[in-house]
Amino acid sequence: MKSLSSRNNTVDVAIIGAGPAGAVAAALLKKAGRSVLVLERQHFPRFSIGESLLPQSMAYIEEAGMLQAVVQAGFQHKNGAHFIWRDQSSSFDFRDKHSPGWGTTYQVERAVFDDILIRCAAEQGAEVRFGHTVRAMHTGSAPVLEVADEEDHAYQVQARYVFDASGFGRVLPRLLNLEAPTRMPMRAAIFTHVRDGLPLDAMDRNKICVATHPERRDVWFWMIPLAGGRSSVGCVAEAAFLDGPEHERDEKLRSLLRQEPTLARLIGDAPFLMPVRHIGGYAANVERLHGPGYALLGNAGEFLDPVFSSGVTIALRSAHLAVKTLERQLTGEEVDWHADYDVPLRKGIDTFRAFVERWYTGALQDLIFYPHQTPIIRRMISAVLAGYAWDESNPYVADPVRRLDALHEVCVAR
Repeated sequence: MKSLSSRNNTVDVAIIGAGPAGAVAAALLKKAGRSVLVLERQHFPRFSIGESLLPQSMAYIEEAGMLQAVVQAGFQHKNGAHFIWRDQSSSFDFRDKHSPGWGTTYQVERAVFDDILIRCAAEQGAEVRFGHTVRAMHTGSAPVLEVADEEDHAYQVQARYVFDASGFGRVLPRLLNLEAPTRMPMRAAIFTHVRDGLPLDAMDRNKICVATHPERRDVWFWMIPLAGGRSSVGCVAEAAFLDGPEHERDEKLRSLLRQEPTLARLIGDAPFLMPVRHIGGYAANVERLHGPGYALLGNAGEFLDPVFSSGVTIALRSAHLAVKTLERQLTGEEVDWHADYDVPLRKGIDTFRAFVERWYTGALQDLIFYPHQTPIIRRMISAVLAGYAWDESNPYVADPVRRLDALHEVCVAR
């Protein structure tokens, strides 16, 4: 590690957080010739949830010069999603979709995936400091960050602009009092990894499996096959449903998995490979995604729900859009961050929100399991599930609320 006196603490862009949004933003900024400093509180590799990517994210990984490293990592291939409820099932192949672009992606162990991305950014010239915590930010003609390393040595970083890519850490929303009430109910998840030992014909390992609880449609499970014969498994429900002492989480998850017939058969008594983890209160929102000298990327700004694996895609989309907006500003253009960044980013977030809200009312589940789906509409819905939530040539992106509700009315009436 460089000594404090030898560090460059004046940069074009300071990025808080070395997750996917921070890594991709750093790489894109370096390609544009900017000096970049990434400040990360933790050390990598470190565990993170959000293991099932969406195909839309691959375009940003490719543009950031990270595609080869991701492909060569040997992650589990992913081409779609498989939904289960009682004796009904429905599969979507993301290669068969309305929107152009990638139709395949990966299911990843995030500790490895995130480490690959930030190492790629560092190889491209971004400076990355692990174990450094941002304690305060001062806005003005140029933002200044108050930072401390692990020995509690304090120093300042002056930047022309700051990106907060701190994910659930939500550094700037907390420091600057930007948080706002979320429209999403407070839900929680409990999850672990298992050695699944799936027989070849038991399940398509190239698809995430999303299973609805047989009796409670607001409770659902994920099973994400990973490379090497292991799977990530978890249950999502309103927080009170999953309440209980930490020492009882293993049995709680095991009991819930046994209640869903397909997962009970696939997982059975396979041992958990790590203690069952819990995450709650993850839905978040802010009044605005930008301010004087800063922009919020990915989960630092807003997080909806894990049901459609949208988190990493929104994070990478935000990184790409923020860099493009900032580059225009740094080259002297007049930029309206609300119109050029906030509004277009929220368009896709609102598309996902419409799908998430209707998942929990049961309306979207009715559509997914509807036996008389038309191929054209299936391809439009498949495109959104594949992450193409900003493609307004898709009617279910241009006007998702009205389209989904109207389609549901038709299905219910038949």
